[in-house]
Amino acid sequence: MKIGFIGAGKAGFSFGKFLTEHEREVVGFYSRSPETSKEAAEFTGTKQYTAIDELVADSDTVFITVPDSQISVVWETLKKLPIRDKLICHFSGALSSRIFSGIEHTGAFGYSVHPLYAFNDKYNSYRDLAKAAFTVEGNPERIDEITGLLSELGLAVTVTHADNKTRYHAAAATVSNLYVALVDMAEELLEECGFNREDAHTALSPLIENNTANIVRYGTVDALTGPIERNDVETVRGHLASMNEEQSRIYKALSRRLVDVAQRKHPLDYGEMEELLK
Repeated sequence: MKIGFIGAGKAGFSFGKFLTEHEREVVGFYSRSPETSKEAAEFTGTKQYTAIDELVADSDTVFITVPDSQISVVWETLKKLPIRDKLICHFSGALSSRIFSGIEHTGAFGYSVHPLYAFNDKYNSYRDLAKAAFTVEGNPERIDEITGLLSELGLAVTVTHADNKTRYHAAAATVSNLYVALVDMAEELLEECGFNREDAHTALSPLIENNTANIVRYGTVDALTGPIERNDVETVRGHLASMNEEQSRIYKALSRRLVDVAQRKHPLDYGEMEELLK
């Protein structure tokens, strides 16, 4: 499989490097920015392409690793090129393979491939990519070639369906993006107690790290601690009284979910807690 990349951002950098580190054939990178495609090619020991048609001609499989808003733009260019029998894959978590409109008329095969992973450093993210779970959806005729590539690299891979991509991406956003919002709210609460923002972040970091490690190691039910688990209604009542309206609304919504988790762990009557959290 000869793999080409269109787009040279953090995802393209990282996955391209991961592939070359595992001795898979990456032909190179094309980008609207020659500087980034050159940088990616040098980082991965592959070729910089200055013409998209040349990269496509040299590739059996093309990974489109551009921002979501640009995938359809790239596809409109690709569908005019000779791409029969090629595998065309984008890397979006939110979009399905249906974005490749009219692909059945080109003779190519379209897929969405997505890792549950945050690419925050284009030079180092590839080092931990082996831990990421991948999802693949698209044309069933050759999907085994994509899942096979990932499995051979030692990656966990799940085949999903286009109808589920938005819900799938919502799950990913919940534990990555929304998690950031929760930490930001906690830091805000400490600021209201007299901490500055930097000290608040430093103070909460060990708690964040330990709790995340426990969730990963033990799962949500066994990682749960705190007043909801203990059915400590008065402590929760005090928390709510200390918060502003927005903070209280967020706290209540998440705590209602935690009651469900707690009930899986302990056969207690959480009726009073549930009433408080309405």
